[in-house]
Amino acid sequence: MSVSIVVGAQWGDEGKGKIIDVLSENASAVLRYQGGANAGHTVYIGEQKYVLHLIPSGILRPDVVCFIGDGVVLDPIAYQEELDVLHKAGIRTEGRLWVSPRTHIILPYHKRLDMCAEKRKGKKKIGTTGRGIGPAYMDKYSRMGLRAIDLLNEPIRRERILQNLEMKNFLLTSYYEETPLDPEDILQQAAACADILKPYVRETIPDLAEMNAKGRHLLIEGAQGAMLDIDYGSYPYVTSSHPVAGGTFTGSGLGVYSGGDMRLLGVAKAYLTRVGNGPFPTELDDETGRMLRDRGNEYGATTGRPRRCGWLDLVALKYSCLVNGLTHLAITKLDVLDGFDTLNVAVAYQYKGRRLDFFPADLQAQEEVTPVYKSFKGWQKDTSTCREYDDLPDAARAYLAYIAEFLGIPVHIVSTGQRRDQIIFV
Repeated sequence: MSVSIVVGAQWGDEGKGKIIDVLSENASAVLRYQGGANAGHTVYIGEQKYVLHLIPSGILRPDVVCFIGDGVVLDPIAYQEELDVLHKAGIRTEGRLWVSPRTHIILPYHKRLDMCAEKRKGKKKIGTTGRGIGPAYMDKYSRMGLRAIDLLNEPIRRERILQNLEMKNFLLTSYYEETPLDPEDILQQAAACADILKPYVRETIPDLAEMNAKGRHLLIEGAQGAMLDIDYGSYPYVTSSHPVAGGTFTGSGLGVYSGGDMRLLGVAKAYLTRVGNGPFPTELDDETGRMLRDRGNEYGATTGRPRRCGWLDLVALKYSCLVNGLTHLAITKLDVLDGFDTLNVAVAYQYKGRRLDFFPADLQAQEEVTPVYKSFKGWQKDTSTCREYDDLPDAARAYLAYIAEFLGIPVHIVSTGQRRDQIIFV
């Protein structure tokens, strides 16, 4: 089996959905290994737009099997909404979409607690989507979670939910000073969730082993980006899981992969964006930043929130390459930079009179560094029509070549628009 792992190399929203969709043409299966419905992958087929939050982008290819792995936290209601959209569009999911029995389930109390916790933080809030992701992972690691297989077992489901609600309602009433949740109402909603998932829950590990034995190509997709990883991101302004490539092995059931070929592809925008709060050294809170947002349509696929925009940060991206072990890069949204006279990229930081060449762990340093920029001549050509690398303007190729040289990793894919055909393989 050959394995391609596709991860976000920045703070998420890098355009992974399109890259995964394009690569899935040659895959037998696509597997999602972490995160929840707090992330959105946007794919265009012609002019038709699909936004997928849980279901792997490979579902848009009729012969590709899709798996939702053990490391995901799954909201059955959001899952059903995605199924409805796909089925309405004539996309078949029966027999080719499976949920691991070990996938943990998001229930209404997770969302309620998520919103309450964020509200209480006030100005120090993280900027979560309120989808219950963090509380669901907290339950998982507190050994209080409800897995997909537990959701389908009525006695276990009832016992676990009632035990959880004792603590959840205590938090809601005594700490957050909110109204409690009705246990019977939650139990009814959980039963409906079980009905949604029952046709899709299946043991996935033997399927992966069989694919390995037959030499099939597996494409593994992550959500968010490495700079939001719970261990390696800009903590505490991070997500609750492991978007880095290493999370693949715990979140997929694949094990530590040792056979065949493996490619680790990091996806990065030609500039940089971030949603929510947290450090952003190259952020542009000016007309240039607003221009990047408008030209790149930088609004969250899940929340609709405007993204913060700035120049490409090669210090952060090189750090991401290291913690992911990336072998190749995909650069997306190159076309957004069309028409700029000058482009800047951060190649180092200045902090308290010192030059930093490595992304610091210290949050204060992340917030207070000043980028050291290298400037590039822009290009005045429309790159969205380019289909070969040599078709790109000289200045665009020089920009991409410098990125690859600085990072020590080849740029393998360049995306110049939202459609499937707006892609260049280098």
